[in-house]
Amino acid sequence: MKTINDFLEAKKENRKITMISTYEYWSAKICEEAGVDCILVGDSLGMVIQGLETTLPVTLDQMIYHAKAVRKGAPETFIIVDMPFMSYQISPEDALKNAGRIMKETGANAVKIEGGEEVIPIIQKLISSGIPVMGHLGLTPQSVHALGGYKVQGKTQQQQKKIINDSKALEQAGVFSIVLEAVPSNLAKEITEFVEIPTIGIGAGRYTDGQVLVFHDMMGFFDRSPKFVKRYVEGKDLFTQALKQFSQEVQEGKFPEKKHTYD
Repeated sequence: MKTINDFLEAKKENRKITMISTYEYWSAKICEEAGVDCILVGDSLGMVIQGLETTLPVTLDQMIYHAKAVRKGAPETFIIVDMPFMSYQISPEDALKNAGRIMKETGANAVKIEGGEEVIPIIQKLISSGIPVMGHLGLTPQSVHALGGYKVQGKTQQQQKKIINDSKALEQAGVFSIVLEAVPSNLAKEITEFVEIPTIGIGAGRYTDGQVLVFHDMMGFFDRSPKFVKRYVEGKDLFTQALKQFSQEVQEGKFPEKKHTYD
């Protein structure tokens, strides 16, 4: 199993990191068998699995439930778990308690926290207690209302300066990697060259040290995908066709056949 040192080595060796965000046993199993470097159990499960509009309602217990299933499916893969909204913002002590639950109950290798300089005391508390932390800058979904929606971040000079400063602050605080979400490619490139820890992009162009996509997005399970998503297979069409064929065969008496029947 990989460790946080493998992330740092990958950057030194200019070896790209692959990360998939997923939430259950069977997809995690596929990711491990495919050789994906790491899995992120994202609080995006609120939107992908629960059909919510934002990640905000996702609870700590729900994150733990899904992370346990992912660990069962991918026992040898490095797993990071998102700390959901209000599980770390109240105080460093509260964050440590909740992060500790995630690590103890799921078998995860690290947690991920959104934010920059404002969350440094929280990150320092976790790391000093032995919990590896991945940072997250740019479009931070837990702040969707404060950001005015799901918009590309870092377009203005002021935004760019803050994200760059935040990236250095996160590195100095001890995070082992930073997710850069929905930022211009040139800004992601600048940050990637600026910090010594690896950056993992989602909607951040090709110059980051790695890439992450949501399993269900890249498998084409939704009618529409964000601009940054490449649909590697049209999964919804394949599944829909299979279900239609099943229904037709049942109605026509073609299923089950003798080979599907016990004597």
